[in-house]
Amino acid sequence: MENEKPKIVVLDGYTLNPGDLSWEGLAALGDCTVHERTGPDQIVERARDAQIILTNKVVLDREVIAQLPELRYIGVLATGFNVVDGTAARERGIPVTNVPNYSTRSVAQLTFALLLELTLHVGHHAATVREGRWTANQDFCYWDYPLIELESLQLGVIGWGRIGRAVGEVARALGMRVWAYDPLLTDAGDVELTDLASLLRGSDVVTLHCPLTSENAGLINAERLGWMKPTAFLLNTARGPLIDAGALADALNSGRLAGAGMDVLAVEPPPADNPLLQAKNCLITPHIAWATRAARGRLMEIVIANIRAFLDGNPQNVVNPG
Repeated sequence: MENEKPKIVVLDGYTLNPGDLSWEGLAALGDCTVHERTGPDQIVERARDAQIILTNKVVLDREVIAQLPELRYIGVLATGFNVVDGTAARERGIPVTNVPNYSTRSVAQLTFALLLELTLHVGHHAATVREGRWTANQDFCYWDYPLIELESLQLGVIGWGRIGRAVGEVARALGMRVWAYDPLLTDAGDVELTDLASLLRGSDVVTLHCPLTSENAGLINAERLGWMKPTAFLLNTARGPLIDAGALADALNSGRLAGAGMDVLAVEPPPADNPLLQAKNCLITPHIAWATRAARGRLMEIVIANIRAFLDGNPQNVVNPG
């Protein structure tokens, strides 16, 4: 692609940039068209002449890729890249890239936002103050839930990658004890690696930070929830399908688990009948851990750097190497 400006099409740019970032850096690399959202029946029409396609959640499967004759590069505007058929792209010599490491601290931050809400119920108590309850209270303080201190509690981290390690750092700063389960590692430095059953049985808080694979879908199921302490909390800021939603809702509603904090669900947006939407003591945020402005700014910078590297003949962050 030497000496030519490629046609770049962004299929679903709104979540990355709802208006507080700039597309100028991307536009400098080629003839750039940004669509806020693209439906499945609009992909081929919008991207038929594109050499470079960027997608966040729009699925580029084998059938779609086959209908894009000019396509030379696919960039995923995220870390997870399961929305693209990497094998079909590789057969065409098309590199697929992702954006690693842009949201580590933001995800760790939301993980603890969920945990702190579960243990202190800040939002609830602040709402009751606004409603006038403290003003009318006979005592100088009140609380509606047990207030739980994190110091000395055992945190079990499933997935000891960059995000898992960042969560472990914060946990230690709060005085928690940390151990981890990661089948890809044999050593985690000064953190104890353990097996999954021991981690689930011994942790006061379990937090998921592993990628979704065909092997670990439904990793947290009814049997494994039964291993956890009834006083334990479960957090998921990784991928929704790691957890059996029905089994988790049953565990929460029956009191077999103290609470859960979810930033991801198996289907997003969730259907109204997702049992976790009405489960007891289940906090759900709408997949926002990645979405701080700082994290999205880093994502944009890496996306631009990925394309520049490709145009220079040295693609980086390729997830479907040939």
